[in-house]
Amino acid sequence: MQSQTPNVNLNMILDQVAKDKGIERSVLVETLQQAIEQAALKTFGMERHIEATYNPEKGVVELFQAIQIVPEVQDPFNQISVDEAKQRGIEAEAGDELLFQIFYRDEDAEEARVQDERYGDILKLKTYRRGFGRIAAQTAKQVILSRVRDAEREIVFNEYKDRKGEIVTGIARRFERGNTIVDLGRAEAVLPVREQVPRESYRAGDRVQAYVLDVLRESKGPQIILSRASVSLLTKLFEMEVPEIAEGIVVIEAAAREPGGRAKIAVASRDSDVDPVGACVGMKGSRVQAVVQELRGEKIDIVPWDEDSARFVCSALQPAEVSRVVIDEANHAMEIIVPDDQLSLAIGRRGQNVRLAAQLTGWKLDINSETRVKELREFANRSLGALPGMSDALIELLYSHGFRQSKDILEANSEMLTQIEGVTPEKVAAWQKTAETQSVIDAAELSKLDAEREAARLAEARRHPDELSQQERFARVRGVGEKSIEQLGAGGYHTVEDVVAEQDIMKLADSTNLGIKKARQIKHSAALYLEEEAKLRKELDAERAATRPPTAGAPAGAQ
Repeated sequence: MQSQTPNVNLNMILDQVAKDKGIERSVLVETLQQAIEQAALKTFGMERHIEATYNPEKGVVELFQAIQIVPEVQDPFNQISVDEAKQRGIEAEAGDELLFQIFYRDEDAEEARVQDERYGDILKLKTYRRGFGRIAAQTAKQVILSRVRDAEREIVFNEYKDRKGEIVTGIARRFERGNTIVDLGRAEAVLPVREQVPRESYRAGDRVQAYVLDVLRESKGPQIILSRASVSLLTKLFEMEVPEIAEGIVVIEAAAREPGGRAKIAVASRDSDVDPVGACVGMKGSRVQAVVQELRGEKIDIVPWDEDSARFVCSALQPAEVSRVVIDEANHAMEIIVPDDQLSLAIGRRGQNVRLAAQLTGWKLDINSETRVKELREFANRSLGALPGMSDALIELLYSHGFRQSKDILEANSEMLTQIEGVTPEKVAAWQKTAETQSVIDAAELSKLDAEREAARLAEARRHPDELSQQERFARVRGVGEKSIEQLGAGGYHTVEDVVAEQDIMKLADSTNLGIKKARQIKHSAALYLEEEAKLRKELDAERAATRPPTAGAPAGAQ
């Protein structure tokens, strides 16, 4: 920017910069004045009283030095005596302050020469003036560019600070230490490694849609933090895809997500005529599929929200069926009891289903099968019954209060136990004394039961497929319970192969009354089961062949 060359008017430049960059003209003028003033002080001396003022008529920054008239000079750079002022023809009195303009531009050379001849000894600028025009121009350029950059950063920050919590779309440009730098148009954002979904990857030029997690004011410019892993991305995508949510008719009450794997959302409706789950699913699943596609195939369960905590938990554990629920209000926990064939489905792969249900509902969940609950009840009767003075009624009462074995009695607070009807301090003392020995016996029994249960499970899992009935084969398909088997049979699907062979998923859903979502899940699980069954049959057939005795007449040692 050659601001100090002949015939250059800064008014046009300032107006253009203010218009293009959205900066107040007064801010630019003030910044320019400060820049020229600092440049002058560095050139002519920091001890001088120099002041820069913008002249809007000429479109230039004018410099002035203040000289004070004093009886006796103590500061030779900023003061002259009354006598010296009279000698130079300056009419002034002690205490007056005079402003001398400092001419520093090429076109002011004559004015500078005249000034030096008359006031050179006072101002002492002769040796400094040369070259300052160039310094002033460079300084003005640097300051304006710097102010423009600061203003642009501030504009970007002000624009995006209000977009925190929104979804933005950009283009992946480059990668730094695993972080993805996303071009949003007027600004760049960063998608940190911690906010990326593990199985997602990007290449330069790919489209990126993400949630604005935070906007930070940094010295190098605003830093916009994006997230693809936040649960808020899930809820915002549903707001975009489901008009009823955007309008407030359907409300997302809770959401839980394991990025890249599975997610659950709980929805409620403020209009009794609007089905919240149906609104989120859309015609033929169009709305939820749009969200799934954006999340790169992440599975999403949409469940109805309920004020009744037990019903809400049962819905959150879908597609598993729940037999009954035991609520522990004191510990904000629930014991969920499910049919034996629903246990693995309720827990989910690596505990994912129950973990997400717990996050969604806010309750601690403990899932047991009906067989397991029956075993634990029998064990509790034996363990608690071994304590002195214990009756069936007391065992029932203690069990309802959460005491499952003698160890619980041993570790319990005596005062808490005596609050139970029929329990005295003497009984508690006798129980706890016996419980020390009984808890050791119980631990050994539990270990033995666990080992037997695991052995039985392994034996059942490795039964040859040819020995299983069609109902037993169906029961091994993930997500298929007794009710589902009945529905499949009523629809004409009597074998696992029948389900896999059905190409029309709508027919499968309608003829069995399973619903499109459940039918799709069962068909997928049935196909996986047949693959696993084929592998198991091959392994077991090979084991049988290896252990089969030699046939009659075969040479010794021949197999």
